[in-house]
Amino acid sequence: GFNEIIRVIIENMRWLGGATGISGVPPYTTLVWVGLAALATVVTAQRLLCSTHGRAMLSVREDEVAAEAMGVDTVGYKVRAFALSAAFAGLAGGLLGHYILLVTPKSFTFVKSIEVVVMVVLGGMGSISGATLAAVVLTGALEMMRGLDQYRMVMYSLLLVVLMLARPTGLFGTREIWEIWAARKKKAAA
Repeated sequence: GFNEIIRVIIENMRWLGGATGISGVPPYTTLVWVGLAALATVVTAQRLLCSTHGRAMLSVREDEVAAEAMGVDTVGYKVRAFALSAAFAGLAGGLLGHYILLVTPKSFTFVKSIEVVVMVVLGGMGSISGATLAAVVLTGALEMMRGLDQYRMVMYSLLLVVLMLARPTGLFGTREIWEIWAARKKKAAA
């Protein structure tokens, strides 16, 4: 809802180009920049997850009342989580704008927000590598089905339903890909 409110406000601001957006954005984004940004995001998320601040954020997510009882500043950590996610979303939006050379409110609709949430849920709510893999797979699936305009969204929806039925906790659940590989190696060695 908040996304739609901001989008409508921006559509009515003339100095931001209104509904037509900002055109003539210079082409600064390359695959190298996208890769570096993705790597920085994954490394930052992994480092945060293993830190005391990350554990505090997880405790707020899991049980806010218990976290507050343990002395965690729940409001402060919610604000930090929001600010960090906004920074990464801004980075991604900036890279996208420089890639498509145009920034319009239509580029960031409710559907785009849902796509990102679906990627995280399908990858596994507690798995950084799972969310990354789901983003690659779902983006690739959408691009491969681009020629099938009439059936693309139906096929995409079916793919999502099949994935959720096969793996209700996401591709990796709360585990990371390297944990799964280590467990398989250990099992094979035994």
